[in-house]
Amino acid sequence: MEEREKEKGKGSERWTAAIANLTEMSSNLDSLQKLLIKKAVYVDDETFARASLSSEQARTIKVLEQRVETLERELDAAISGAAHARSEKRQAEALQKAAELRAQEITRELENTTKVFELHMEELRAKQDEISKRDKEIKLLEAIIQTLGGRESLPAKA
Repeated sequence: MEEREKEKGKGSERWTAAIANLTEMSSNLDSLQKLLIKKAVYVDDETFARASLSSEQARTIKVLEQRVETLERELDAAISGAAHARSEKRQAEALQKAAELRAQEITRELENTTKVFELHMEELRAKQDEISKRDKEIKLLEAIIQTLGGRESLPAKA
């Protein structure tokens, strides 16, 4: 209950302060109106129209100048971005060229390795043929020895 009375008291204090503010604003407006009437300059319609046109043109010029400045900043940013993109492109091209050269080098190495491998294979085949030929000669000589000397002179193979 006591709280309600405090709230009512606060509410009425607020209304009193608001009314005082409105009264003060009213007197300020009256003072401003009197000042404007004393100091105001009256012009004919043509002069007012020209002044309005000049004012509108000045505002338009200011807006256009701001737009030009904005476009200049955007252009500078675009030029900077293009320069950065060209630099990145040159770097990418250099990296690609280096990669292509490395790929060619690796291909040459693989081709050389393949040739060396083929030569080794030919050499191994030749040696295998030679071993096979000697093996046949040994078997032939063993057969001749067995025929000439008999089976007793050779040890038995396991």
